[in-house]
Amino acid sequence: MLQAIEGYSQYIMGPRIPTFLMLAWAAVVLGGCGESLDPNEPQGFIQTKGSDTMVNAIQMVSEEFMKEYPHIFVAVTGGGSGVGIASLINQTCEVATASRDMKPKEIEMALQRGVNPKEIVIAYDGVAVIVNKNNPIEKLTIEELHRIFTGKATNWRQFGGRDVPIVTLSREVSSGTHLYFKEEVIQLGQKDNKEEFSKETLLLTSSQAIVEEVAGNEGAIGYLGMGYLSERTKALWVGKGQEFHPPDIENVLQKTYPLSRPLYAYTNGEPQGIVRRFIDFMLSPKGQRQFMETGFVPVGETVAREQP
Repeated sequence: MLQAIEGYSQYIMGPRIPTFLMLAWAAVVLGGCGESLDPNEPQGFIQTKGSDTMVNAIQMVSEEFMKEYPHIFVAVTGGGSGVGIASLINQTCEVATASRDMKPKEIEMALQRGVNPKEIVIAYDGVAVIVNKNNPIEKLTIEELHRIFTGKATNWRQFGGRDVPIVTLSREVSSGTHLYFKEEVIQLGQKDNKEEFSKETLLLTSSQAIVEEVAGNEGAIGYLGMGYLSERTKALWVGKGQEFHPPDIENVLQKTYPLSRPLYAYTNGEPQGIVRRFIDFMLSPKGQRQFMETGFVPVGETVAREQP
C-alpha cells in the first residue's frame, strides 16, 4: 500500500486529476489491499507545486506524512516558485511552495480570482555560492559577486585566482532562487537598481544541473540552496565588508550569512482540513527533521540544535 502511495506522490507531468477521481482510485487501491476506508479517518488528495529548491525536502515530508495518514495522498511537483504560485492562483494546487515571497502583482491577480494567499514560513535557507574544487578562491564579498555575475569581472585572476575565464551559472527566471539572487547580488538590494545578469550567464533548469556544471568546469561559479551542497563542489564563504561566513545552519539561524532567506508555503486562505494537517505536520519536529536532513534550517531553533 505504501509503495502505491509513494509512487503516486512522485507524479510530475500531465493535467491535474480531479479530487473525486483520486478518491475513487484510492478506494479501489485500498479495496484491493483488503482495507476499507474509515469515514472517521482523514482522507483526500493534496497537490503541492513549486520550488525546485525544496522539492526533495517536501517529498520526504510528504512520505512521512502519508505514513501517519495513509488515506491522504500527497503529490509533489517542482517546476519553480513561479510555477507553484501560478498554480495556486489558478487553483490547480492546494499548497504552493516558494523560495521567495509573492510579488504584489501576483497577490493582486490571486485576489481577482478569488484566491486569498496565506503565507507560511516552513524553513530557512542559505543561498550558497559554489565553485569548482580546484579553484583556489575561498571567499568573496557580495560586491565581488555582483561584479562577477554582471560581467564586470571576467577572469579569476582578478580575485587572486588562476588565469581562467569565469563562467557564471544561474537558475532560470521562473526560479525563486534566481529572483532572490538577482535582488540581493545583481541589484545589491536596491529597489531602483535595474541591473541584470550578464548576457554570458548560462541559465540552467535545476540546482542539480548547476552542481554538475561546476563540478566539471574549473572556471564555473553558480548558486543554489544549501540542500544541494555536496562534496563535489566547494561552497565559498560570503561576506559584507570584512566579515565572511560559510553557508551553514548556525550562520543562517543567526542571520550572519549574508544570503539567508525564509522558505514559504502558500495556501488559499487559512489552511483547513487535510491541508491544515499537512502544514501542521511540516512545522512539527518530525516534519522539520526532514528539512534539516535535506540541508535546510528548521523554523524552530530548538529543533535545529537537536542531535540526530
